[in-house]
Amino acid sequence: MAGAIAASADGFLERLQAGRLPQALTKTTLDEAGLDAHALAALFETQLKSRRLDLEARRLGAEKRGFYSIGSAGHEGNAAIARVFRTDDMAFLHYRSGAFYIERASKIPGETPIWNMALSFVASADDPISGGRHKVIGSKTLFIPPQTSTIASHLPKAMGAAFSVPLARTQKKHDAVMPHDAVVLCSFGDASANHSTAQGAINTAALTAYRGLPLPLVFVCEDNGIGISVKTPQGWVAANYSARPGLTYIYGDGRDIADAMRAAHMAEHCARMQRKPVFLHLRSVRLMGHAGSDLETSYRPRAEIEAEADHDPLLHTARRIIEAGVMAKDDIEALYDAIGAQVRRAMEAACTRPKLTTAQDVIAALTPPPTTRAIRAAKPLATAPDDSRARSEPQHMSRLISLALSEQMARDRNVTVFGEDVGHKGGVYGATTRLQQRFGPARVFDTLLDEQSILGTAIGLAHNGFLPVPEIQFLAYVHNAEDQLRGEAASLSFFSNGLYTNPMVVRIAGLAYQKGFGGHFHNDNSLAVFRDIPGLILACPSSGAEAVKMMREAFRLAREDGRVVVFLEPIALYGTRDLHDGDGKMAAVFDEIDAEAPFGAVNIIGDGEDIAILTYGNGTYLSQRAAQTLKAKGVAARIIDLRWLAPLPMDAMVAAIGKRRHVLVVDECRKTGGPAEEIITGFVDRGLDYNIARITGADSFIPLGPAANTVLVGEDDIVAAALALALALTATQNQQAAQ
Repeated sequence: MAGAIAASADGFLERLQAGRLPQALTKTTLDEAGLDAHALAALFETQLKSRRLDLEARRLGAEKRGFYSIGSAGHEGNAAIARVFRTDDMAFLHYRSGAFYIERASKIPGETPIWNMALSFVASADDPISGGRHKVIGSKTLFIPPQTSTIASHLPKAMGAAFSVPLARTQKKHDAVMPHDAVVLCSFGDASANHSTAQGAINTAALTAYRGLPLPLVFVCEDNGIGISVKTPQGWVAANYSARPGLTYIYGDGRDIADAMRAAHMAEHCARMQRKPVFLHLRSVRLMGHAGSDLETSYRPRAEIEAEADHDPLLHTARRIIEAGVMAKDDIEALYDAIGAQVRRAMEAACTRPKLTTAQDVIAALTPPPTTRAIRAAKPLATAPDDSRARSEPQHMSRLISLALSEQMARDRNVTVFGEDVGHKGGVYGATTRLQQRFGPARVFDTLLDEQSILGTAIGLAHNGFLPVPEIQFLAYVHNAEDQLRGEAASLSFFSNGLYTNPMVVRIAGLAYQKGFGGHFHNDNSLAVFRDIPGLILACPSSGAEAVKMMREAFRLAREDGRVVVFLEPIALYGTRDLHDGDGKMAAVFDEIDAEAPFGAVNIIGDGEDIAILTYGNGTYLSQRAAQTLKAKGVAARIIDLRWLAPLPMDAMVAAIGKRRHVLVVDECRKTGGPAEEIITGFVDRGLDYNIARITGADSFIPLGPAANTVLVGEDDIVAAALALALALTATQNQQAAQ
């Protein structure tokens, strides 16, 4: 009786009992699909388990004991995909992939998919993938990196992971995570296919194949014809993707498990044997609305909802089962109830398991446990240029960064540099000069002009054991792709409880003070996009020598700690050699840079007792110049170069300030959202009573030409602000003396 009550939400059992089995949708035979009676029965059991989990999740949600009710009902045809592809084919799945997960788990002894998914539905800390942080479909054992509720944001990294497979083979990478003949899968809905992220990833995959490069990737578009409440025009998906150059289009009806198997076999052969990207268009239906809180009758006619339910994949498989003589109707009903009871017991037991109860427990996964990755020493190409002379002569920041990258690439073959114009040209500002000649086009390569694909490639490469170094050409360009950092790279450790990491060093040329450039694309002074991403590390060097020291630490953080490090390089300092005219103090000899810049340590410049100047990047350069003027006016300053802007090194900052009571924060970014806000708030939180002031850029985009100076911090501004603080100190001291 309980099974019948639970079943009423989807109508499967009622239709089965009434004999309302649908007519065949396709002419595909079981033989053509490669299905025997045993395999058909096993797939049906998988589909039933997925459905009963969805129903139980709805029940617990209604009882306020479950916390996630976006289910897989109507999409159980994806069990066929899991049946066809290997368990070492990495799969990036959307949230309607319960049947895929269960079917893949059935291939590995000891896996308990029902129990694992039950723990996830109720947000238990015992959930083996997320540790209670989210309902995700994922498993380290099953090669399924977890995804949260996505709008196709996982497609770029799936493309990158697929790109990494033949790259690992070319590089003879024997410690790759995926086999050299692996295929990468990613699934998404028809509505998500319209998202710019999906469009970019699919376009990049097609372009890669069009160039003749191997890319073993299968895009699985599960088309149920609707996105939440908005219908997808009939025929739209096929019209978009059936004739794309470089992309093999295959259609299958996911409502019919046999036809889904047929299409999956075709896709698997094309991707694995021909190493070509495939767009597998799988027809499905959506049952029980978008989610548990969705009142579907408010936007869909009831007749339409019923017509969809008539083509429930479970009904079509039941018809196949009966026609093949594998089971009778009564046997199916008994199996349905037995699985329902099994799932209910698991869900009830999961409700008793512990939840996360402290903020400390929740955020612990933001910093994954250290994992020392093997370093595969690389040999430069036989015909590669020698950079020994460049290493022994004073160089500016851009060249020193190039030498630092060369050092890391020679040390570790896993390091791969890529982005727009980084190859033969050596980067717009020369920061990757000669790297391609020295290490070859497989390790230093140009990408197409799409930041989402660049960062997605990095995430995918990291999944296969590489240490990627993507370059974003200008700071403002990252806004086109910030979710690849926010929602994918930096969140992976959190939503996998540290089981997965995305080690990478993202190089970004940015900040202001460029002469001859203006506008918000080439001269951007906002860091806010990075500072509120949990777990992300933001580094900003202030000189060439600092860039080398900090880059070495950035690679250590990525390699040993699995961290996502954004390395922001001030463009205006790339070619700067002098602090004051002709002194060469901004240049450095690479071979003489042996000091370290540990994560969380600041760079102290000077021992002035009158004032501490907290700054970074261009601000450090300007503050050093201002310090000379201040000294002539009787004010001695200590400059504290922060280096690490997220998380801010507050402990080191306070220690460096020491007994100085006057603190000036020089923040070259905008007044709103700049690091100065957090610095001053941090002092207040600690109860520190410094005499403090800040100077920042204006809340403005940066104009072209001399007008830029009106909205940016200048050397004179620093001098004036420091003198004002010094005068305040003198006045206070005089007042205290008089009292």
